[in-house]
Amino acid sequence: MTLLQFKQIPKDLGISELRLSGVNELLKRLLPKVAPTESPNLRVCLQSSTWRTSHISTDSFFHNKHGFSRRIPGLFGYPNFQRQNFRPLQVVCSDLQHLQAWVQTRGFKTLRTKSRRLQSSYESPAETESYSPPFMKGLLMRDKADTRSIDQLITQRNLPENQQDAFKTGFAEGFMKSQTLMQKTQDSLKRTRLILLVLLLVGIYGLSRTPYLSVRFRSTSGMDSALDPIQIKNVTFEHVKGVEEAKSELQDIVEFLRNPQKFTALGGKLPKGVLLVGPPGTGKTLLARAVAGEADVPFYYASGSEFDEMFVGVGASRIRNLFKEAKANAPCVIFIDELDSVGGKRIESPMHPYSRQTINQLLAEMDGFKPNEGVIVIGATNFAEALDNALVRPGRFDMQVTIPRPDVKGRTEILNWYLKKIKVDPDLNAEIIARGTVGFSGAELENLVNQAALKAAVDGKEMVTIKELEFAKDKILMGPERKSAKIDKKNKTITAYHESGHAIVAYYTKDAMPINKATIMPRGPTLGHVSMLPETDRWSETRAQLLAQMDVSMGGRVAEELIFGDENITTGASSDFDGATKIAKMMVTRFGMSDKLGVMTYSDLSKHSQETQAAVDNEVRVLLQDSYERAKKLLKTYSKEHAKLADALLTYETLDAKEIQLVLEGKSLEPR
Repeated sequence: MTLLQFKQIPKDLGISELRLSGVNELLKRLLPKVAPTESPNLRVCLQSSTWRTSHISTDSFFHNKHGFSRRIPGLFGYPNFQRQNFRPLQVVCSDLQHLQAWVQTRGFKTLRTKSRRLQSSYESPAETESYSPPFMKGLLMRDKADTRSIDQLITQRNLPENQQDAFKTGFAEGFMKSQTLMQKTQDSLKRTRLILLVLLLVGIYGLSRTPYLSVRFRSTSGMDSALDPIQIKNVTFEHVKGVEEAKSELQDIVEFLRNPQKFTALGGKLPKGVLLVGPPGTGKTLLARAVAGEADVPFYYASGSEFDEMFVGVGASRIRNLFKEAKANAPCVIFIDELDSVGGKRIESPMHPYSRQTINQLLAEMDGFKPNEGVIVIGATNFAEALDNALVRPGRFDMQVTIPRPDVKGRTEILNWYLKKIKVDPDLNAEIIARGTVGFSGAELENLVNQAALKAAVDGKEMVTIKELEFAKDKILMGPERKSAKIDKKNKTITAYHESGHAIVAYYTKDAMPINKATIMPRGPTLGHVSMLPETDRWSETRAQLLAQMDVSMGGRVAEELIFGDENITTGASSDFDGATKIAKMMVTRFGMSDKLGVMTYSDLSKHSQETQAAVDNEVRVLLQDSYERAKKLLKTYSKEHAKLADALLTYETLDAKEIQLVLEGKSLEPR
């Protein structure tokens, strides 16, 4: 600080009017002494308490922080080290400057090249004047000038000549790096798109294979596809057995399909549809195929469930397509199996507001405004009560053919038909099996023959005999044998007396069904079984026959009570009581066989008064109690025969009708 500057300070502080001595004293207190030139004696420099001034920053971070830049001797083997005068941190920091280690230098980031930024900390950074403030401003703001070449860009930026080459080089390097980065980005984007596309295709394929969505895809994509008719030539009426009345009624349909002019010449109208009604397995589908085979016309098959779709309008569209194809190939036959699933009664339901579209379309196609010539619709159902009334009226389904279960003659024909397809004993009489299979449908008889053939193959026989057919019949009626079940002697004895009780009551009751077989071999869920079959087909049952069935059901519990006492009765009679109670309740509420309640039917007891319900329960209880007393009286009368039959069951386990008759007549059985 010069003397002139020192004298100017009192004027700046406003104390120039004070005496010179007072001013000097005040300045000494306020201002520090001017630090002398840095002394070679480092100790004096460190211990000085005077303020030191700095006009510019030094080129070393260490010097700026600690105030000295000289090396303190004595560290790392130097002999002049004095630990008591200097702090260890100062000594270490001083030595680090002369080691081959990086020491931060004072500086600021600029647009200098990397080589200049890595210069030694002891070199003062040169002030670069290449990049002027106007250039920096224009570069950062990125002026949107219309520049078409690098020379125009250099001209716009006013770059000096000594920097133009460097600018061009840097521009070219940056452009090449950006191109490389862009190419890598594009390649990565292409790979990502390819992977996403593959995943999307795999996902769509997986969804299409699921059970729920695959049907939807099939229904929406194939609802307008053409339907191909089935040409049936190998099925005729000769292949249909046991339903002669149904075949005769359908013969008229076949004649119309062969020669329609024969019926239209007299002014008659062509039939629209035939409804086949019957229990499952009676041959409804086979009859429809036989009609098409006899007439030699195209046959269109459809199941009722195929028209029931989730999407609105799909079922109606399928109906339209089906009849459109059929009309183009008339005369032909359309067979709709399980018609109740598509032609059920129409109801107003907010949950299914569009459920009526399919059946409405079917009604319009069968008998609507447009004529339906040459197309006969055959429908099959085992639940005719569920069909809509508009569907079963004349003009849509003109004929209704009932297909019942086959009778003895029909069962014999069916058995002979299926027995021709296997190797069977020439002396076998199918009528014997037909009598013992009352109530069997055609499908059940086919299954019986197949089971017999499998049994003969397992036993190693060359042909099927009556024994294998009887085995298959018992398996279907009573369930498969459980030979692995181990029954102790006490339970086996109780079972023998229980089953023999049923047999005794059935044998000595006038209106009971004849016994087919009795066994104490565990079959299905039971420990024993007595099968009974009527001699002829029963189309209706009398009151005496119903009471006889109840008496036979009570015979098992009565036998346990008489032989083993009240405290040793078992739960084996539960199913017997269920059957007897159902018969008694139907006699009272449906058949009008009660003297007190008369011929009135009671379909829903909950709608009647409590007095009526109590009267029905009391009448059912009276019928059951009377049946129990009749069975008890009968078993007491034939107690000796009861004991003989039980002993025979314990010995042979299974007895047929002839063997039971021999035991009850007191004759001995042939040893097995």
